[in-house]
Amino acid sequence: MKKKILQVVSRPGRYGMVGDGFRVFNYFPGMISDRKLVSPFLMLDFNPAYDFGPSEQPRGVDVHPHKGFETVTIAYQGSVAHHDSSGNSGVIHPGDVQWMTAGAGILHKEYHETNFSKAGGPFEMVQLWVNLPKKDKLTPPKYQALEAAKMNKITLPENGGYVNIIAGELNGKAGSAITFTPINVYDVKLNANGSMEFDTPEKHNTFILVINGKVEVNGEAADTHQFVIFKNEGESISIKAQTDSVLLVLSGEPIDEPIAQYGPFVMNTQEELQEAFQEYQSGKFGVLN
Repeated sequence: MKKKILQVVSRPGRYGMVGDGFRVFNYFPGMISDRKLVSPFLMLDFNPAYDFGPSEQPRGVDVHPHKGFETVTIAYQGSVAHHDSSGNSGVIHPGDVQWMTAGAGILHKEYHETNFSKAGGPFEMVQLWVNLPKKDKLTPPKYQALEAAKMNKITLPENGGYVNIIAGELNGKAGSAITFTPINVYDVKLNANGSMEFDTPEKHNTFILVINGKVEVNGEAADTHQFVIFKNEGESISIKAQTDSVLLVLSGEPIDEPIAQYGPFVMNTQEELQEAFQEYQSGKFGVLN
């Protein structure tokens, strides 16, 4: 049975700046106030292709804390560098993914990679926040560097394009990311007239962001920067591209637990939030310059 579409929404009307290096449109929670509708995901920020111009001083976001969830950064154009207080650092290039588990608490900073910053050019990325269940909120922080060249890939028939499996499973192939709850994240590249069909569990919250292009999803049109929200009815999804298209497909099993959030801290109770603030202020998240 085809998965029913709840709504196709256009890009938010206004962008916001995260630091001075990320010009983002917030799809949720900005446009979707019901957390149960998007669980286990917490936030989706999309930086459509934008040329920041060359700069000797890399733009980005300076040191900031996180606790109780994961951040997932997907690069489409441009390169992002990062450091954290656990000693991890790296660069994600187009097609790569940075999957950071903040868990019990971490300090982090991310910015345009030095060579990209000096040259300038189009910058396009998505940042996704993924909730952790209560039993895993205090897991030790970790970092997964997911390189596009090492991801499992599905090549679509008839020169239709391909799918990089970031997380979850597709056609018997596993994604690169290790996740705490059942999640599927697909980086989809469809050629004009290319198509793909796949199933997601009926009770998964499921979405498609059209990064670029024009497609039909279960017979309904979706254009560049539009966001397809599915109902929890049916399993089958069919996508056909009218033009060369890039899509981000998300689905996940909801986490049926209370959420207490303040900025970069996502816990289950107000008491846990207060504890997170105290830990951060007392230096328990480490040091990062």
